[in-house]
Amino acid sequence: MSPIIETEKLYKTFTLGELRIEVLKDINLVIEEGEFVSIMGPSGSGKSTLLYLLGGLDKPTSGRVRFRNKELAVMTDREESILRRRHFGFVFQFYNLIPNLNVEENILLPVLLDGKRLKSYRDKLDEILETVGLAGHRRHTPRELSGGQQQRVAIARALINDPDLILADEPIGNLDSKTGMEVMALLQRINLEKGKTIVQVTHSREAASYGQRIINVRDGKVWE
Repeated sequence: MSPIIETEKLYKTFTLGELRIEVLKDINLVIEEGEFVSIMGPSGSGKSTLLYLLGGLDKPTSGRVRFRNKELAVMTDREESILRRRHFGFVFQFYNLIPNLNVEENILLPVLLDGKRLKSYRDKLDEILETVGLAGHRRHTPRELSGGQQQRVAIARALINDPDLILADEPIGNLDSKTGMEVMALLQRINLEKGKTIVQVTHSREAASYGQRIINVRDGKVWE
């Protein structure tokens, strides 16, 4: 395996008036191609901030984040936007689906935003719908789906552009335990069968166990 994403001496500080809060301190990580990594920690530990820095959704105060040896900070806004659309897939706790779009349309939204032809993704859409178990729900809107089904749509949306890396922030945090474990099993299958690198943030030891490696974040520092 080779590294897909790395951090070097990563710090993140927030300033509130005269108060400076160090959220992350000297984070040095290497995540390999094909890994399923769980980042664990209590609320306020900095784990979600770390995930956003890995995905280029936020910028570090100091230090480096590299994707396949290219530093995110030296990219133009356009290059970073293309990187996120084509190489990263994001899954969030609250699904972030568009209420008036159906399942198909929500999944294909990243393709549309990237200016690609929707027709050329029809076969891939069918395959992904089968993978996430929603082949019979393609015309349903989010309000017609359960929470677990909505999260499956979000996972399908993250997969549609065939990303190299999936970043999931508390992917089962809004689900009951049974549904949550079904979603975790799906993510694990995507990692094993499709070879997708997955980094998830969670406070659940049970959810974390679906990954191959656990990284603990406490008080802004990493403990493996």
